[in-house]
Amino acid sequence: MIKPILLGLAAAVLVCGQETRREIVNRAPTPADDAKPSSDNVPDVYAVSGRFERVVTLRFKFDTDLLAGLEKIVKQEKIRNAVILAGAGSVRGYQVHADLIGMNGYVIDGKIHAHVTLANPDKAFGGHLEAGTTVFTFAIVTLGVLDASADLSRMDDKTYR
Repeated sequence: MIKPILLGLAAAVLVCGQETRREIVNRAPTPADDAKPSSDNVPDVYAVSGRFERVVTLRFKFDTDLLAGLEKIVKQEKIRNAVILAGAGSVRGYQVHADLIGMNGYVIDGKIHAHVTLANPDKAFGGHLEAGTTVFTFAIVTLGVLDASADLSRMDDKTYR
């Protein structure tokens, strides 16, 4: 009787321990920047206009690092500013299979700021795309490349308040 209970507990521990997660806190470069008050010289909200110059769709194969692949294509295609329009596929960033059911974000001055929504049979969850998120079956990401008139340089500047 004790043996089946111990086996059941061991299996439960393994199942619960399969999912891995790494949280990264992205603070302003200095504590003073975090405490910086808002300035009247910075508008409450502003708009940047531009047009899509082209649309680029990327296809990632099995075991490819999703962020590294995005960085490679952004550099190779000389993409300065873009909108991440969509993403789909599956990844193995967790030790269990997770589906990539959505992606959005931006390429700002060649730097990728991507958010992903992942799902497994039990839940959906999301956050920033980080290095080490590898493709399982395949993944597809579509970028809307903005023309040179669109300046996104201040969009993700935490100190521009």
